[in-house]
Amino acid sequence: MSNSIKISPSILSADFSKLGEEIINLDKAGADYIHVDVMDGHFVPNITIGPEVIKKLRPLTKKTFDVHLMISPVNNYIEQFALAGADIITFHPEATEDTNETIKLIKNHKKKVGISLKPKSSIDLITKHLENIDLVLIMSVEPGFGGQKFMPEVIEKVKEIKKIVSEKKLNIDIEIDGGINFENCKVVKNAGANVLVSGSTIFKENSGNIKKNISLLRSN
Repeated sequence: MSNSIKISPSILSADFSKLGEEIINLDKAGADYIHVDVMDGHFVPNITIGPEVIKKLRPLTKKTFDVHLMISPVNNYIEQFALAGADIITFHPEATEDTNETIKLIKNHKKKVGISLKPKSSIDLITKHLENIDLVLIMSVEPGFGGQKFMPEVIEKVKEIKKIVSEKKLNIDIEIDGGINFENCKVVKNAGANVLVSGSTIFKENSGNIKKNISLLRSN
C-alpha cells in the first residue's frame, strides 16, 4: 500500500450544470483521483449518473476515475463502465451473487478492483478476497446521499483492515468515504486510510477554493 495520501474528490457535490468544467478544475487543483458515485435507486435510495456521462467526462482529464458502483445486480453493468473509462471499479459484495465472479469480470476488462463495505457490513465479507483486489472502500456514512455526517464507529473497521493488509504485506489502498472533513481526516489517516473521498468539504469550504481544500485534507 502506498504511504502517500491520495485525495479523491466526489463529484456528487460538484455543480452538475457545469460538470466538465468542475472536472478540469479538480485536475488543475491537484486531485489524485476523481470519485464517481453511481447509484441506481434500487441498491441505494437515490439515482445519479450512468456510463454515458463518464464517457463524456473521460477526455477532460488523465486522472484516475475512481468509480463506486452502488447498483445491483452489479455484473450487468461492469462492461459499460469499463468501456466508458473507469479506472477503478468498486462494488458492494451484497450487490452480487458471487464476489469472485465480479472480481474476475472487472479484471477481464483490465481495470482495478475495489470492494466497498457499508457501515454495518462485516469485514468477513471481504477478508478472503483481499489478495485479489486493489482497494477497499470503507463507507463512513450510509451510501445513497451526499452531505451526511461522518460515523466514527467505522474507524475500528479501518484499523482492522489496515492490520490484515500490513500482516499479509498486501499492496492495497484503503479508501474512506462519507463526511470526511478537515478534522476527522487526521483520525482516519492515523487509522490506516490512505485514500480520502470528500465532496462537500472540497467544493464548499474556504469559499470553494478546491486547491486549498485538497491540500488541507492531504496535509492535516
